[in-house]
Amino acid sequence: MNAHCPGAASLRTPELAVKRCPACGADVELFSNEPCAECPVCAFTVYRDTASCIAWCRYAEECVGTETYRRLMQRAADKTD
Repeated sequence: MNAHCPGAASLRTPELAVKRCPACGADVELFSNEPCAECPVCAFTVYRDTASCIAWCRYAEECVGTETYRRLMQRAADKTD
C-alpha cells in the first residue's frame, strides 16, 4: 500500500462517523472504509455522503489493496443498480 496517499488514509485507518437514518431517524455508525451501513433499527441502507478516491484514482487498487478495492467497487456498483 502507498503510505503517502492522503486520500486513502481513512481507508487504511478507518474513522467512525455517526449518521442519522433518513427512514427512521436512528443513529447509524458508519466507518470511513464502508460505503454504506444498515440501520440497526429499521434495516434501511445508509450511504456515505462523499465519494472515495477509489472511484477515480488509477493507483487505488495498489494503494488500498486488492481485497479492499474490489469490495468497495462492488458496493458502489450495487448502489447504482
